[in-house]
Order: sequence, then C-alpha cells, then structure tokens
Amino acid sequence: MAKAFNVTGACIPEEHYMVRLDGRLREIRELVDAGKYFSVNRARQYGKTTVLMALERYLQNVYRVVLLDFQTFDAEKFRSGSAFAAAFAKSFLRALRRDKEEGSQAFQAALSRLQECAQGGRGEFALMELFEELSDICAAADRPIVLMIDEVDSAADNQVFMDFLAQLRAYYIRRSLQPTFRSVILAGVCDVKNLRRKLRPEEEHKVNSPWNIATDFKIDMSFSPGDIAGMLEEYDSDYGIGMDIGRMADLIHAYTSGYPFLVSRLCKLMDEEIGGTQGRGALENSVKKRAWTEDGFQKAVRVILSEKNTLFESLTGELTGYPTLNGMLRALLFTGRSIVYNADDPAMDAATMFGFIRNQCGVAVIANRIFETRLYNYYLSLAEMQGLEIYKASLQDRNRFIVDGHLDMRLVLESFAIHFNDLYGDRGEAFISCSI
Repeated sequence: MAKAFNVTGACIPEEHYMVRLDGRLREIRELVDAGKYFSVNRARQYGKTTVLMALERYLQNVYRVVLLDFQTFDAEKFRSGSAFAAAFAKSFLRALRRDKEEGSQAFQAALSRLQECAQGGRGEFALMELFEELSDICAAADRPIVLMIDEVDSAADNQVFMDFLAQLRAYYIRRSLQPTFRSVILAGVCDVKNLRRKLRPEEEHKVNSPWNIATDFKIDMSFSPGDIAGMLEEYDSDYGIGMDIGRMADLIHAYTSGYPFLVSRLCKLMDEEIGGTQGRGALENSVKKRAWTEDGFQKAVRVILSEKNTLFESLTGELTGYPTLNGMLRALLFTGRSIVYNADDPAMDAATMFGFIRNQCGVAVIANRIFETRLYNYYLSLAEMQGLEIYKASLQDRNRFIVDGHLDMRLVLESFAIHFNDLYGDRGEAFISCSI
C-alpha cells in the first residue's frame, strides 16, 4: 500500500510520510536515562502522540514502557480516588502486558496482586494502595519501568488527578527508599508543572504544584527545513517527480515555521488535491510534478486558508474561551505596536501554549504566516469590527504589505522599525536584523 501524508491521529512509519524522529528520540532518551520526570506540552496537533508512540518503540529494549491515554478515561473514572485507582490499574496492566516478556515469578506475582486489587478482592483500594502496589511492581521488574501518559488535559481540572500527581511527586522524592518509575512523561497542551493543587479547607498550607519536580522539556518539536526535506525525499523517490526538494522545503517552512500539522496538511493538499490523481504512472506523475512547484504550493496555501479543519476550529474556539488572549492577538495584529514577550503574562502564556505566538528576540510575534493570515481573515470578517476606524486603517495597511498573495514580512518589519526607531533609536534596525 502506498504511503500518504497524515493529518489525523498519530503517524505510523509504515503507512505515512514522516520526518525522521531519531534525533529527538535520542534527546528524550537522555532525560529518561537520567531518571527525569517531565511534561511534553505543545500546542494541539503538534505531533505529541506520534513522538510518544515512537518513543515507546525506541525504549522497549532497555525499559518496560507503559503508555496510557487519559482521553480513554471517562468522567466516572475521576469520580473518586478508588474509582481512578481501579481504572488506572487495569489500564496499566493491559499496557504492561503488551511486552511479551513475562519476567520473573516475583514480577508476575506483583502484577497478580495489582490485578486482584483492581477487581476489589483485597479490601480498600485507593491512590495510596495503588502506589504501594506499583512500587512493588517496580521493585520486582527485570527492567526499569517508564510511565508515559498522553492527553493529560482530559484530567487537568480534576482533584483526583491533582492527588495522583502528588503521589508521583512523593514517590519521586523518596525514590532512594521506595522503588518507583524510572521516568514519568506527561503529554498535553497545558503544562501540568504549573498546575496548583485545588485546596481543601484543611490543606490551605499546600500551595506548591504537585508536579513541581518536573524538569524543563526544551527539545524542539517543530520541523526544520532539513526535517521537511527528508520527508519530501522519500516521497519524491516513490513518485519520481524530480521536485526541487530544497526550495519546496524552504517554502513550506517559511509559511508554517515547522508546525507539524500545517506542514503535513500542505503536503497532503499538494499530493492529493493539487496533484489531482493517485498512482505512479507517467501521466499521474506529470500532474503531481506540477503540483510540487511554487505555483502548486500557492494553490495549496489558498486552500488551507479557506478550509475548515480541526486545528483552526480548535484555535478559534480558544479565542472565545480566553477573552484576554483574544484582546492581545487583536492588538498584536491591528495596532501596529510591538508587545514585549512576557512569559508571566497570562494572556501571553495562553497564546504560547495554544501555538498562536512565539518569542522572537524578546518580542511576541504570530507563530507563522498561515496563522497570521487566517487570524487577519477571521477578525476582519467579524461584523462588529468592520465599522471601527482602526480596523479599516489596518485593512488598508495590510493590503499594502501583501505581495503575490502573501505578507511581505520585510515590508512589515521595515514599517515597524520606523515606528520602533521613533521610540527607541537604532534598536529598530537591530530588530529587523534579528527577525530576518
């Protein structure tokens, strides 16, 4: 079966064109080997699940890896500590037994005790009892156990989850006395390291995050031009198109800044819609070759800017849920003033978390050209904005900066530098050299 570009769910190497993850996996392996607990928090559809699944395969010869998905836990599982403990134990055992190596008798006995607890056969079973059984399993295991949990956002506003993190923290601190997981990796949009324990009246003194033991995760998960080129080389080899791989990779990166979903979506559009045909015959490949040109790429950009997809629906939904984020993005796009990047600002933190903006030389900028244009189109379509003079002026300015259907960022930055110089002298020129 021919491979395809994938934008739904995790990518599978045997089925999908993918960037090579080897370098990222090696970097993550270093954190695991060092016994670190950490969060992989990135924006939606940023490849987190794909990386976790690849990491599970990458580590399995050295560690016993347990990969869970909290999205499969319904609200009933978080009703109480005992309900969660039983559900977690069952999912944990199911995942652990995917490893076909049975291990020692002591290990099997520890698994059986957890199974019996989860089925209610050993008396009270809540979080404390769960972690006692997990500790016994870690002690008896022939290989260190790595716990990975995907979609932790599903539980982030739940007290039981806070208590679960607190138990992980306690066992991590006492790991020299009580056996525990070698490493714990939580993946989601929000950074659970910054969550605060929901305080009960009797716990007012507990103000620390139950996940403040987590180390920073600084591995870049965006796709570089080289990453994109590697993926295109495989595709080009399959179809014999003879595209200018370097030029195409640079174009895709220039518009997406390496956002994984956007990269894959543009490639999928060029392959399946702009290319227009499937197969590898001479006629089909000649059509595909025209799709993988700058003209074909611009057609794909126009399609993605006008379509509804899960990522854009999610992002516009966040604008409704976070009014301060909405206001900050409007100011960033339409007032022409720079906004200093401040990670302590809640609106800026939310905008970064959801992937709207990034920190560029200490200044907040929209994360990529696709988002920038899409947000412009979204705001300018709102009826309440169209009567405001500032938005009419911004629309005229926006048209001045559009060249061949896209924003000419040099013109934008040069215009900004004039304004910046008026305030800060020659720092405006420094901003241009930093940004281009």
